[in-house]
Amino acid sequence: MSPHNAITDVPGLRVGHAHDPEALTGCTVVLCEKGAVGGVDQRGGAPGTRETDPLRPMHLVQKVHAVLLAGGSAFGLDAASGVVRYLEQRGVGFDVRVARVPIVPAAILFDLAIGRADVRPDAAMGYQACQNASQEAPAEGNAGAGMGATVGKILGMGSAMKAGIGTASIDVGGGAVVGALVAVNALGDVVDPHTGAILAGARPASLGPVHLGGKGPFADTLTVMRSLAGRTALRFAGRGNTVIGVVATDARLTKEQANKVAQMAHDGIARAVRPAHTMLDGDTLFALSTGNKKADVNVVGAYAAEVVAQAIVRAVMAAESAGGLPAARDLSALTAS
Repeated sequence: MSPHNAITDVPGLRVGHAHDPEALTGCTVVLCEKGAVGGVDQRGGAPGTRETDPLRPMHLVQKVHAVLLAGGSAFGLDAASGVVRYLEQRGVGFDVRVARVPIVPAAILFDLAIGRADVRPDAAMGYQACQNASQEAPAEGNAGAGMGATVGKILGMGSAMKAGIGTASIDVGGGAVVGALVAVNALGDVVDPHTGAILAGARPASLGPVHLGGKGPFADTLTVMRSLAGRTALRFAGRGNTVIGVVATDARLTKEQANKVAQMAHDGIARAVRPAHTMLDGDTLFALSTGNKKADVNVVGAYAAEVVAQAIVRAVMAAESAGGLPAARDLSALTAS
């Protein structure tokens, strides 16, 4: 674990949130104004992204200047325009001689079913997130892109739980750090990666855990999926899910290696979200390399998965109830009493 246990433990990064707590939506920017080698790996069947192709090998652009995570479904991609404007004003971007073009990849999650569907992150909110950016540990839970995040939606939003955004970091040796920042909006349940116990997910509602095979306050999405109720629910389940995030390191990575780290980092989603990468999720992770520390790419990728899993757990444990949905801390309080 690094000093703040946050992605900002990676030198060269600043993180900023902007959100509307009444509309329950927001965005989060990870700024790397000096440029960072970038990669991306997208899984699941329902993604919403911007500027991901330049991150792949065999493309001209080698470095990115920010990554945006946003709510608002496809509408939320507009927030990236505000990030581009902020960076252009500071002379940051890919030099095309007549101008500097900021490279700002982005990914969105669907939060329109909670709060207000007609209020989404826009260019002004993206710009505000940049103005709010700092090297301090970013807020977790109901903040930024996690403001409207929810999990456990197989039985509908009425049985879902509030989630959010989380961060974590770890020293992988040789002075190199790996960090993650993840907004958790999955169809499935968030589980403890070590025990498999559900921390936040679908609640039984009127059917009850006995009928669905769940334990305690949870229906258990995997069990529901193979039941008649689950098979029926999947036909009508919304496409409103996705885990999006950024993993970063100050280890020196090539573009190919950054893409490999992004790929390996998805193992963290699979460990902490059950099920992960469904056709109803658009799971997308970006990878950034900001420095020149020496570290084996296999080590960086392995620990990227670890910090992603940790960040996912922190996202749901830091979340607060909102939009009529309970959070994990509410269930913990009931159990304690």
